[in-house]
Amino acid sequence: MNILILEDEIPAYQKLIKCLDTFYDIKISHSWGRSIADGEKLLQEDSFDFILSDIQLLDGISFDLFNKIKTDTPIIFCSAHDEFLFQAFNTNGIAYILKPYSQDDFDKAIYKYQSLFNKGDYNPLNTTTIDALKTALQNEYTTYKKRFVIKKNSGIQLLNATDIGLISASGDFCLVIDNLGKRHTISQNLGSIYEQLNPKKFFKINRSEIVNIDFIEKIESHFKNRLLISIKNYKEKVMTSSSTTADFRKWLEN
Repeated sequence: MNILILEDEIPAYQKLIKCLDTFYDIKISHSWGRSIADGEKLLQEDSFDFILSDIQLLDGISFDLFNKIKTDTPIIFCSAHDEFLFQAFNTNGIAYILKPYSQDDFDKAIYKYQSLFNKGDYNPLNTTTIDALKTALQNEYTTYKKRFVIKKNSGIQLLNATDIGLISASGDFCLVIDNLGKRHTISQNLGSIYEQLNPKKFFKINRSEIVNIDFIEKIESHFKNRLLISIKNYKEKVMTSSSTTADFRKWLEN
C-alpha cells in the first residue's frame, strides 16, 4: 500500500507513521511532504492508495492543493481545528482525525475511510466541497480559538486562550506560558496558532513570539527602535523587532 503524508510538523509526521505501523500488518510505503509545493510534486510523480493530510502546511492550506491538483484518491484530513470545520467534515462524509488523537482515534478514521470506500459512498473532493471546507475554516478563524487541547503524560488538558500570556516558536512546536507561569507545548507552528487568535488580544511582536495584551506588565524603550516587554509570571523580557514596533504601538491603543 502506497500512502502520501502531507504534514508540516515533524513530530506529527512521526506519530502518523507509528499509528500506520500499528494499524496495518501489510507492508506500507509512503511519501512525505510538508508544503503545497511538495504535495503538488508528489501527486504529479506518483499514485497513492490514500492520503493523510494536515490542513495547515508550511506554505498554505492543503485545500488549495486539492483545488489545484484534482485527485480521486481518498483523503483523511488530520486537523487541530474543531467546531465549524468538524461539522463540515461530518456533513460531507469526509474521514478525519482530530488532533491530538490516540491510536483508537486513528483506527476509527481508517475504518471510516474503508467503510465509505468499500460501500462506494466515498465521493472524491470537488470544488464545491473544498469551497465549503474553506468557508468553514474561515468561519472558525473569524470566531477565534477559545481553547487549546494540551496533551500531557498524565492525560489531556484544556488551556483557555485567555489564560495564555506568551507563545514562543520552538522548532516544530510552540511553547506556551500560562497565567500561572507554567509551560505547555502545542503541536502547531506559530503562524497557524496566530491565525486562530483574536488580534485585539494577541500580537506577534517578532518572528518567533506572540504576546497577550492582558499579560503585559511593563514596556521599555530599547535600542534600534525596539521595545522590551515584561510579561506577567515570566522572568525573561521579550522584545519587538524593529519592523513590528510601530504597528505594536498602534495596536496597544486600539
